[in-house]
Amino acid sequence: MGEPTSMPENAGVSVQTDPKQYLTPRCEEDEINLLDYWRVIWKRRKLIGYIVAATVLLTVVVSLFMTNIYRAETVIMPVTAKEGGGMSMLTQQIGGLAALGISSPGSSSMSEIMALLKSNIVQEKMIQQYNLMPVLFYEQWDEKKRTWKKGNGFSLNPLHYVSLIARSLSPTPPAGARKKDPGIPDTWDALRKLDDIVIVKNNMKEGTIILTVDFHDPDMAAKLADYFLLSLTNYMSSEAKRVANTNRKYLEEQLATTNDPFIKQKNYNLIAQQIETAMMAEVKENFAFKIIDPPLAPDKKFKPKRSQMVMISFVVALFMGIFVAFFLEYLEKQNINISIGKLSWLFGKR
Repeated sequence: MGEPTSMPENAGVSVQTDPKQYLTPRCEEDEINLLDYWRVIWKRRKLIGYIVAATVLLTVVVSLFMTNIYRAETVIMPVTAKEGGGMSMLTQQIGGLAALGISSPGSSSMSEIMALLKSNIVQEKMIQQYNLMPVLFYEQWDEKKRTWKKGNGFSLNPLHYVSLIARSLSPTPPAGARKKDPGIPDTWDALRKLDDIVIVKNNMKEGTIILTVDFHDPDMAAKLADYFLLSLTNYMSSEAKRVANTNRKYLEEQLATTNDPFIKQKNYNLIAQQIETAMMAEVKENFAFKIIDPPLAPDKKFKPKRSQMVMISFVVALFMGIFVAFFLEYLEKQNINISIGKLSWLFGKR
C-alpha cells in the first residue's frame, strides 16, 4: 500500500475573513484626503487670515460711511361702493340709481389708486406744491445761500468725473430739446429719485395698498408718505369735480332737447349723481380711499444692516481664502512659480 497522502494543515477548517479588511483602504484613503485638505488649509492659514481680516475690515469701514436709511410706511384701503356714504341714499330716493346700474360715486379700484401713486402727474404736482427739490437733492443744495451748488468743482467721488466725461462725449441734443443746466437737478431727476425711494404694493388678501418711503431723515420719510396721500386726494377730488361738472353741464343741455318724460327722469337721476360726486369730492375725507395706518416717523433705521454685512463678508472671504490656498497648492504641485513683483509677500512664504 502506498503512503497516505498528507492533508493540508487547514483542511476541514473554515477560513473566516474579516470584512473590514476590504473597507479599511477606502476609509484610510478618505481620512488621508481630508487630512491633506486640512494640511493645505493649515499651511496657508496666514494667507486665509489676511484675506478674511482685510475683507471684513473693508466691509466695516464701508458700512460705517454708508448713510442710515429709515422707512416710513402707510396703509390705505380703497372706498367701495357700499361705503359711499349717506349721499347715495339721497340720489336713490330721487331717482333709484341702483335700478339704473349706476355705481356709487367716490368708489375707486385698487389698480387705479396704485397707478395714480406711481404716475408722474401726481408726483410732479407733489414736488411743486411742497417744494421737494431741495429735500430730494439735499447734497446739491446750499441751505445758507439758498441755491444749488455748482457741480464742476473738485470732488472725491470718481463717478462725478465719469459723468463729466460722459456729458462731454454725448452727442449734441436736437435744437428743440430743452437744455439742462449742469449740476442742477430738474423735475425728471426728481421723478427718478422718487422711483428709487418709494415702493407701492398691494395686499390682495386684505384689500389694502402699502406705501413705503425710504429716506435718510426719519421725519422727512413720514412727511413724504403723507405728501403722497395728500397729493393723491387732491388730484382725485379735483378730477372728480371736473368730470362731474362737465357731465352735469352736458346733461342739463340734453334736458332742453327732449320732451320724453322717461328720458328726462333719467337725466335728472344722472344729474343728481353728478351733484353727489361733486359734493363728496369737495369734502375729500374718505372720498376715494381711507387711511388704515397713517405714516409715522420710524425710530430705527431700515438699512444698512451692518452686522449682516460683516457676517456675509466673513463667510465669503473665508471661502475665497480657502480657494486661493488650494489654488496656490495646485500651482506648487505643478511647479509653477508666481513671480509678479512683490506678490510673493501677499501669498505668504512657508
